Amino acid sequence: MSVGYTLMALAPIAVVFLLMVVLGRSAKFSMGSAYVVTALLALFVWQAQAAVVAAATVNGIVTAITLLFIVFGAILLLNTLKESGALLAIRQGFMDVSPDRRVQVIIVAWLFGSLIEGSSGFGTPSAVGAPLLLALGFPAMAAVMSVLIIQSTPVSFGAVGTPMLVGVRSGIDNKADVAAVIAPMQPLDYLQQIVENVAFIHASVGVFIPLLLCAMLTRFFGQKQSFAEGLKAWKFALFAGLAFTVPYYFIARILGPEFPSMVGAMIGLVIVVSAAKKGWFVPKDKFDFPPRAAWEEKWLGTLAATDADAQVAPKFSVLRAFSPYVLVVALLILTRTIPELKAFLTGPLTTIRFANLFDTPIAASAQFLYSPGFILILASLACIAIFGMNMQQFGRGIKNSAVTMVDAAPALLLAVPMVQVFINSAAADGSIVSMPIVLAQGAAALAGQAWPNVSPWVGSLGAFIAGSNTVSNMMFAYFQFSTAQQIALTVDQSAVVVALQAVGGAAGNMICVHNVVAAGAVVGMMNREGEVVRKTLIPMAFYCVQAGLIGQALITGSLNWWIAAAVWLVLFFGGLSFWKGQPLVAAAR
Repeated sequence: MSVGYTLMALAPIAVVFLLMVVLGRSAKFSMGSAYVVTALLALFVWQAQAAVVAAATVNGIVTAITLLFIVFGAILLLNTLKESGALLAIRQGFMDVSPDRRVQVIIVAWLFGSLIEGSSGFGTPSAVGAPLLLALGFPAMAAVMSVLIIQSTPVSFGAVGTPMLVGVRSGIDNKADVAAVIAPMQPLDYLQQIVENVAFIHASVGVFIPLLLCAMLTRFFGQKQSFAEGLKAWKFALFAGLAFTVPYYFIARILGPEFPSMVGAMIGLVIVVSAAKKGWFVPKDKFDFPPRAAWEEKWLGTLAATDADAQVAPKFSVLRAFSPYVLVVALLILTRTIPELKAFLTGPLTTIRFANLFDTPIAASAQFLYSPGFILILASLACIAIFGMNMQQFGRGIKNSAVTMVDAAPALLLAVPMVQVFINSAAADGSIVSMPIVLAQGAAALAGQAWPNVSPWVGSLGAFIAGSNTVSNMMFAYFQFSTAQQIALTVDQSAVVVALQAVGGAAGNMICVHNVVAAGAVVGMMNREGEVVRKTLIPMAFYCVQAGLIGQALITGSLNWWIAAAVWLVLFFGGLSFWKGQPLVAAAR
């Protein structure tokens, strides 16, 4: 493929990055502009069929509606808890574990968020975790940033293993060259080998995510605006990292891809909450945000402050107040693990499907009863009985939730169709592959034997544009396998390369526009997506570089690559620790 096509394929992503990240324009404007550029390129340069572009657009709109359904359910649960007074009890419960915001963000975002990711995936941790952090008194921007950063390590095994079982498996299944290379190994054995590599790489990098999460929190939302203040929590952060990633790794080896994130997070929650209550590894100096009056305007969302009446005694016990979230987790697990129930909720009777849109192979479908949004709505309805609410209170929750969902709708209704056109942009006669594949081929031609270092970035790019690790794996798993063959890697080494695709695809969720918009919407923070992405680019870049170095070390067996990974780790966190911030002027007065 010529350099010209590669550069043109890069144009839609460049438009999004320039407008949203560099110039700070809204996701609505940025994604609308990118949609126009993508559609024009697909029609007039790639020579894609107009019907395919139209079908991809409709499919994107249907997908966006399903995402908005999740957003509505998440906001409704938050507003219901607020109207009932249960948020006060939840806030007090976490404060009783520890008043340190670094400890709270690890427990709520890293561990509880990973549990939600393992159960449901598809952006649900943002929809559930961000409002919960907001209820604890976190700035809206801090809540969004935090839940996005943790959407990395647990993502590859999210939604009960969907990115691996559907994404990677469908990407390499029924391919004659794959079958020939892995023979006499069974396809499922090869998939399990990939799963174990994914778990090892994720665990090796993910153990440092709680520490980086703390550093990002204090740098951007602390009075001193210093990374070092977050790094002071290194004992507790690394302890929390190990409490999740160690069981996560062994569960992947023993049970496969369905349960590492979900069960690993459950084990981690029990261990870390118990340790925090006893004060084990908890920092001696408590970190808190500056007084609310000193908060920068850009930290805030449009939802009312939830801790203004924090001195009022809660009306409910912590267990009772938190029970709707327990119900959400329980229902997610049941609907994803009971075959008969899952079959009904995803079957023809409960699926809205539009097949062969405009006489193309593209189909659009929605499964609202299987959606996390439906479960969040059920939990909201249960709050009426749990907290003795009246219908006037619940009605206010519905009204406020609908307003917030409508505000989030334009960005998602433009972003998702752009992605679908981008993915379905192949030439009608097959002479030119789709834009994502053109980009990946260009990267492979430049990288050569250093491809394992590039591989995670391709996966991350796929998640950024597709909004899903699963879709990224479906697009690029076979391409990654083929590239590994082209640079003469063995079958075991190719399993590492495909694993790096899945790991990078997980890391890309940190900057995925869909997730950013959805997370911002549930805390009332719209049109500032570029500010969020500029922050989450830091942990995403750390993740991809570290994963690439570890993957290169696993493939080559060279001590030099392990040393390079260690040096990068030291330089990265060392650089953060020596970075000097500027105290907030308003807070310093």
